[in-house]
Formats: sequence, C-alpha cells, structure tokens
Amino acid sequence: MTETKTATLTIDGNSFELPIHTPTVGPDVIDIGKLYGQSGAFTYDPGFTSTAACDSTITFIDGEKGELLHRGYPIDQLAGQSHYLEVCFLLLYGYLPEANELEKFERLVTNHTMIHEQMHNFFRGFRRDAPPMATMVGVVGAMSAFYHDSTDINDEHQREVASIRLVAKMPTIAAMAYKYSIGQPFVYPRNDLDYASNFLNMCFSVPAEEYQVNPILARAMDRIFTLHADHEQNASTSTVRLASSSGANPFACIAAGIACLWGPAHGGANQACLEMLKEIGTVDRIPEFIARAKDKNDNYRLMGFGHRVYKNFDPRATVMKESADEVLELLGVEDNPLLQVAMELEKQALADPYFAEKKLFPNVDFYSGIILEAMGFPTSMFTPIFAMARTVGWISQWKEQLGDPQLKIGRPRQLYTGETKRDYVDIENR
Repeated sequence: MTETKTATLTIDGNSFELPIHTPTVGPDVIDIGKLYGQSGAFTYDPGFTSTAACDSTITFIDGEKGELLHRGYPIDQLAGQSHYLEVCFLLLYGYLPEANELEKFERLVTNHTMIHEQMHNFFRGFRRDAPPMATMVGVVGAMSAFYHDSTDINDEHQREVASIRLVAKMPTIAAMAYKYSIGQPFVYPRNDLDYASNFLNMCFSVPAEEYQVNPILARAMDRIFTLHADHEQNASTSTVRLASSSGANPFACIAAGIACLWGPAHGGANQACLEMLKEIGTVDRIPEFIARAKDKNDNYRLMGFGHRVYKNFDPRATVMKESADEVLELLGVEDNPLLQVAMELEKQALADPYFAEKKLFPNVDFYSGIILEAMGFPTSMFTPIFAMARTVGWISQWKEQLGDPQLKIGRPRQLYTGETKRDYVDIENR
C-alpha cells in the first residue's frame, strides 16, 4: 500500500486534505481516519459498501472481471490443481508449501481432529431437532472452556495451536451436529483418511456396516471446501474481525462468524437454491418460473443465478460445475426429481438470451447445492458445511488482524435521527 495522492473535501468553505492509498490491485482508497478530528464530520455508508475497514494480503476479488485470488493465485487454478488443506496452508501462511511442509501440516491437522470427550455432552444437551447450525454456534463457542492453552491471543504459539485445532476439529463438530440431528451415533475421525473423505465417513458411516468413501464424492467435497475457503471482507469475516478487535478469544470469534453466516442472506444461498427447486417441483413448470424471473413487474428471481459481487460470472462456478457433472453421472438423477429440475433449469437458462445479456449465470451456490443434495445431505447441513469450509478464511483474517500494528477496537459511528435532549417527566405528570 502506497500513499502518493490526496483528495480534497470541502465542508462549509473549509477544505481538508485526505490521503489516498493505492493498493497492489483494486481501486484507490481515501483515508478518512482523521476526518472527524479535523472537521467534526463523519462519513455515511450503510452496509459499508464503499468502505475499506482494513489492510489485507489474503484475498482479492474483482467483481467486474469475475476474478478471485488467494494470495495472488486464481481460485480456478487452486480448485482444479490443488486441494483444500494446501489452500489452508496458503491462506494461513501466505505461500504454497513445499512437499515436506505440506506433509507436516496435513499430519498436524489429522492428529487434532478429535474433540474433547466431555464435549459430547454439549450435543446431548440440545433438543434432538435442533438445527445443526445452532449446535455448531454453541459447541464452537464452548471450545474456549476446554482448550485453555490456546486462548491467549498475545501468545504467538497459542494462536498457532488454536488455528490448527479449529481447522482440524470443525469437520468433526459439523458431522456430530448432523449425526445428532438424525438420531445416529457419533462417528469418530479416522487418521487414515484425507480431510474430505474423513468428513464424509463421519457423516455417512454407521457401526452396523462398513462405509467406503467414493473418491469422486471426496473430490467434489474437497472442491466445495476449497471454493468456500475465503471470500474477502464479507459479513461473517467482518464479524470475526470486529469480535477479534475487542480481544476476544479465537473460539468466540469463530463462533461469532458462524452465527453471522447462519443468516439466510449470507450463508443460506445454496439452501435457498434447493428450496427454489422444490417450489418449481417438476420439469414442465420451469418455463413458468423462467418467465416470472424475466418479468420486470414480478419480484420473483431465480436463486443461484448471478452474484452480488461478481457482475460478469462467478469464477468458482466453472470448477463446481465440473464436479456437479461428475457427481450426477456417478449417482444419477433418475430417482431425484429435484436434480432433474436443476439440470433442466440450468440448460434452459443458459440457452435463454435474457440470462446471457443480464449475466445471470449459475453461480457456485447453484452447483454446490446440487452436489450436496445428490450426496444425501439435508438442506439443514448446507450452511454448516459452508461454515466448516470458511473457518480457515476466518482464522487467516483473525491472525492477520492480530498482527496489524494499526489494530483498534471496531467502533462504527452513526447518523443519529432520534429525539434531541429532553427532560424526564414524572409518571403522574405524563
């Protein structure tokens, strides 16, 4: 980040010089950090859509170009040629590991997948029909009660231990939340399986019979993890950073991120896609819903098409479509009406000039929802899987912020529109 230019802001005839920072890529940033002290004025930006709240070297998004870079590496290259734990290493440490470094990291994660045995009691304290996301928020927050040796954020070693623990244990917690919700016994992690295969085994194996993880499904799951690993300063990441700015322990910060991701406007997009497919119901009704989506007088829109950030195309969708095609070829769609609707909807939408002109292409949520449905996950597990994948991004952002010499507790300002000062009136005189 360099500072070579300034902007001039004039308020009531008084001019104020504001520094302009130039990033390595992306738009210039006007620094308003001293504006209030100089002018007595705040800026106003609901939703922080034009505000940079931090410096970061982790992830860059260019929505106009349809570009997503992790530490400079395009997401399609990482998802197509790498795997999730290598991407975790990249996000956490800033570079692609050598073979011995990656082997050591993978072994470290694998050896920390079990959770404290007493934590099983937390799951059993929830109602049997508790949503898995509700369970995850509570259990991840409770980790600070069990892992006291990794809650001191001022200790670099403890920060590192907490990072590994969260990446390693989140699949176990998510799988246990799922098993508890369907009334099946918990399945312990296995050190002989890779990260994605281990998660699938914990979700779908049962004590009564042996379960073999299909490598195509494991690869698809690994890609889902990779494509959701980080996404710059979104709502949940900003929540983690804001919680972290107060000095909160890492488990509390990640629990806060999970709670934010739970919101349907953020982490529920692929679940919303499946609910849309259920609403459409059958292939013959697709033209009706496409017509509604094209009608400017109808507020209806197709979920999983287009993206708030990516104005051209979602760079994650191309790789995810490859996995979706592989999974559907393996498992078939004959017995699943939802998947039949999904495939036909994709076909008709891509062939319609309206969607091409508006750049409403299927996004990563459309394809990931299809894959998870085909694998047999209920929609209530879609967001927990998202949270599990995003954990490494949250941790990377958390670690980066703690090392920032400019770190301050987050304290947004406001545009107050309430009553001005008035005197209290005794109740008998009101």
